[in-house]
Amino acid sequence: MLTRKIKLWDINAHITCRLCSGYLIDATTVTECLHTFCRSCLVKYLEENNTCPTCRIVIHQSHPLQYIGHDRTMQDIVYKLVPGLQEAEMRKQREFYHKLGLEVPGDVKGETCSAKQHLDSHRNGETKADDSSNKEAAEEKQEEDGDYHRSDEQVSICLECNSSKLRGLKRKWIRCSAQATVLHLKKFIAKKLNLSSFNELDILCNEEILGKDHTLKFVVVTRWRFKKAPLLLHYRPKMDLL
Repeated sequence: MLTRKIKLWDINAHITCRLCSGYLIDATTVTECLHTFCRSCLVKYLEENNTCPTCRIVIHQSHPLQYIGHDRTMQDIVYKLVPGLQEAEMRKQREFYHKLGLEVPGDVKGETCSAKQHLDSHRNGETKADDSSNKEAAEEKQEEDGDYHRSDEQVSICLECNSSKLRGLKRKWIRCSAQATVLHLKKFIAKKLNLSSFNELDILCNEEILGKDHTLKFVVVTRWRFKKAPLLLHYRPKMDLL
């Protein structure tokens, strides 16, 4: 079978951020036109603009940040294509947390260790039988399933109801992974309140409706002004103008 080798610079235009001209980090896509950028670059840009940096289409007149989403598939592709990029990014994140005197989140530790083990095995020329690798993969999956993201960076949240049409939660204080999304919270609230669909809910921070794909870490960084206080979120029925 004939194989065709493609040089990295031939596809650079497809895996780099138009705003910083670097390889995509935490790839985030505009849902309106599907153009992708680094999350930090795009969030900073949308603080003063409401159009896509590439095609200039209006994302949303007043809340463009609700119409962007993390693109895990694109980020995985970039990490696989660019040698050493993921390891370098994890190292930068560890140095950032150490500089601030903060504990390194478990997800950063985990990704770094797994990447290092993967590289070491290739450098040493180690090969494993299919059955042993499958066994290890099963064990790792079992450990991950049992962890339930407890080793991730955690976020404390207060979920308040601000509508007379819904009842409040018995336990409104929760603590969960910073990688959880607003959609996860909608499903959680809907289950606790026995709602027919989580799509009936809006979740707000500072009276602004949050996009379903926003992670809690993203909400804390971009929406929450009181960094040392638990994140306060409100929920209400969709289209409820109060």
